[in-house]
Order: sequence, then structure tokens, then C-alpha cells
Amino acid sequence: MTTRRMVLGSALALPASGIASAQPAWPERPVRFVVAFAPGGFADLIGRMLGEYLAEIWRQPVVVENRGGAGGNVAAQQIARAAADGYTALVTTGAFAINPTLSRAPGYRPEEFAVAGVVAGTPNLFVVRADSPVRTLRDLVELGRRRPINYGTAGVGVAAHLSAELLFKREGGVDAQHIPFTGAGPAMLALLAGTVDMVATSLPSAVSQVQGRQARGLAVTSATRNTTMLDVPTVAEAGFPPIIDVAWVAVLYPAAVPPAVLAKVNADIRRVMALPAFQQRLQAAGFDPIGGDVQQAQAYVADEVRNWREVVRAINIQID
Repeated sequence: MTTRRMVLGSALALPASGIASAQPAWPERPVRFVVAFAPGGFADLIGRMLGEYLAEIWRQPVVVENRGGAGGNVAAQQIARAAADGYTALVTTGAFAINPTLSRAPGYRPEEFAVAGVVAGTPNLFVVRADSPVRTLRDLVELGRRRPINYGTAGVGVAAHLSAELLFKREGGVDAQHIPFTGAGPAMLALLAGTVDMVATSLPSAVSQVQGRQARGLAVTSATRNTTMLDVPTVAEAGFPPIIDVAWVAVLYPAAVPPAVLAKVNADIRRVMALPAFQQRLQAAGFDPIGGDVQQAQAYVADEVRNWREVVRAINIQID
């Protein structure tokens, strides 16, 4: 996978009295954010945080609706067919880029969407229990060559699952059984209980256990170390070919959304992302801002679609 760097871009100046501005022509009524996953996940967290600030700018409520199912496909199908008036948006993750190749019938095509903004991202993490004899990613691979090992994830086909399979496939001779759970939380509980040897998960899902010394991070799937876990090396620093796997959150619309609305939403997202309070909340959750204008955001997601297509085909996996 290739390394992708994005910048926040120039943000609009915010009035000293707050982030609210004069009532715009759009929106004239509440805006609905349809989150592609259940409450409590990182897409829900970032979507609600962003919605709070946008509601103040827009002086209209941002109503968050969780529409989980089929790894994000259910919500994507709904929004692809929604009215393209800017009042219904999809808040989703990298699953949006993975599923068109991974799923036999995802029910949508990426080109049916326009990207209003890629808000934030966080690497995935390979993590073991604190008392595990495995202290490095190399230790894990060597253990898998000596005896069968297993690892847990939040489900079949999530980015962390694909990254782990890519790691083991590249190395060869590793006997690693994937055990999918119903979410990152259950996977981490299984790790702490000793049911699995390793968990591959988004960094925020494991940060409290690592910081609390219940678990040990082996490597992060990013180009550079994450500020939340500076002592955890990247996959490349651990001595392996780089794996760049960022669990990102983006806001998308049906492709026919008016360009002026798309541009305004993008500009207002960047306004929010420039706020120190928002950046602090992102960092506390283990995320880094991504940002970019409409063209950069669209290119970022298109690049993700291409890269994940290559990974899915390389590890030869597909689900119904």
C-alpha cells in the first residue's frame, strides 16, 4: 500500500465570540448524518463530535442516525439512493473503500458518492497481553512458525483483519487462525482473557489497555508513530515491509449533490478541524486530523479504493 499524506488546508477565520456565523442559504432545516455503524464505535464518535460543531456553524440541528449492518453496506446503499440535496450525508470508515472488492454484492459503487471531507484517521494496532512472551512483531511471526497461533479482530473483512492477513501472507510459513468477533470490544476482552494470542484493532479500541499496562502494542499500521503511543513502532520500524492502514472517518453525499453545497460542507468541516478544542478531542481519542479540500478528499478515498482492491486480491479473500 502506498503512503498518503493529507493536509488540513487553509481554514476560514472564526469569530472570537464563537464559531457560529450568519445564517446561510443552506441549510434551511436539520441535516441528517447517517453513521454506517452501531453507536459507540469510532465512526459514531467522530460523527457526533463533528456534528456538534457543525450544528453551531449552521444554526441547524445535525441529527445523527446509526444504520449499521453488513459492514457499512446497509447505510451506503441507503445514502446512494437518498435525495442529493445535501440534507442527508453518510458518515463512514475505510470499510467504504474495502467492501466494493471484498463483498460479492456491496449494493453500491464508490463513484455514486461525492466526498465532502475526510475528517480524521488512526492506525490499526497489533496488540498482545502484557504478560505475553511476545514482545515484538518479529516474536509474533516467529511464534507462528513454531506453533499455530490465533488472532482476533472486530470482524471478517475489517481493515485490521486484512492488514494482519497481509502481514502473515508476506512472511510465509505462519500458521495464524483468524477469529472474528462482533466488535473491537469483545476482541479485546478475549485477548485479556487469554482466548487469543493477538488482536488486530483500531488504536483507540486498545489505547486504555495499553496505557493501563494490561496489553502491549507490537506495531502500528501507519507511516509514522502515533502521538498517543510514541513507544510503539510502525510495522516498517519493526522490520517488515510497510503496511499503511489508517482507519479513517469521512462524510460523503450522493454524487449528484450540488457542488456549492459540497464545497460549503467541506469548508465548514475544515473550520471545525482548525479549532484547537476539536483537535484536542481527536488526539484524546487517538485520532489525527486528515482534512483537505474537496478534490483532495475525493482523491484520498479513490486512492483507498484502489489500494484495498490490491490488498483484497493479494490475500484472495471475499465474503457474501
